[in-house]
Amino acid sequence: MEDVRRIKQELVRYGKKIVEKGLVVGPGGNISARSGEVVYVSPTGYSLEELSEEDYVGVNLKTGEIVEGHLRPTCEVSMHLGCYLIREDIRAVVHIHPPLATGVVSAGVKLKPMFPDFVAFIGEVPVVDYVIPAGQEIRKAVTAVIKEHNAALLVNHGAVTVGANLKEAFYRALIIEDAARILLASLTAGKPRFLTDEEIEGIKNLEAEDYRKALLRGEML
Repeated sequence: MEDVRRIKQELVRYGKKIVEKGLVVGPGGNISARSGEVVYVSPTGYSLEELSEEDYVGVNLKTGEIVEGHLRPTCEVSMHLGCYLIREDIRAVVHIHPPLATGVVSAGVKLKPMFPDFVAFIGEVPVVDYVIPAGQEIRKAVTAVIKEHNAALLVNHGAVTVGANLKEAFYRALIIEDAARILLASLTAGKPRFLTDEEIEGIKNLEAEDYRKALLRGEML
């Protein structure tokens, strides 16, 4: 029970942070976290900033059956469950509608590494062509890329990030929007310079980055 309480507290906290950072507007976006065979997910029709611990809905990981809560889960709950089932290491899923990143990818421009944190905490971000939100179609499209990546950009829709906890998934969401902001600034000022393959490998091999990633996952104090 202590684990469930902590997870619900984090869902409330990071839900508010997502709204504060402008990554969603109104009732847009949805988040979840896993505890054993139960996934706690945000309800449909509500802004993340107005939710309390009791508002998050417990759903059975394998059946999708509601096992706790009084509200209706997000219509994209199947996509969340698919992410957890495709990778055992995923313990949190964040689906956002970041305006700059969504605009960039919907214009046909791919986000590529321009700064170290993008490499260290995300890596490559695949682009998923537009599919109708909710249901099996978006679940299949997203899980196909999340199987080997920690984030996906959805054309004309938004982004999905995953993590070992909500903090990691949230930071990855922030970095994606920051990458779009940096790209747009560089396009305005001149020609963007992306990191080379050699530079990317150098960042991946930094011990300091391994330490920071371990801290984010809660593996070190």
